[in-house]
Amino acid sequence: MMGRLRAGLAGLVFSTLLTGCIVVPQTREVYDPECKVATKEITLQTAVVGQLAGCRGDGCLAILTAAGIVTAASAVVSGSIAIVGNVAYWIERQGRCQR
Repeated sequence: MMGRLRAGLAGLVFSTLLTGCIVVPQTREVYDPECKVATKEITLQTAVVGQLAGCRGDGCLAILTAAGIVTAASAVVSGSIAIVGNVAYWIERQGRCQR
């Protein structure tokens, strides 16, 4: 019984990694005309990882629930990266800005 549960859990984790969306930080360069300087900023983008195919019943519900948890976790981690990165880029811009 315990081996069966582990196999099911491993399958769920594997399926979750193959299906769902994740949120990833993207760095891009922008030009600030007021300061006449090129700076960077971090934005959040969603990315689809695989597609859900051929699930039924409770298994499908479990996969969708796990995919939702992965999406939420990636949004929290990526959002934190974006906030810290944008603060650092803002401080850098303030030091280079010549008004």
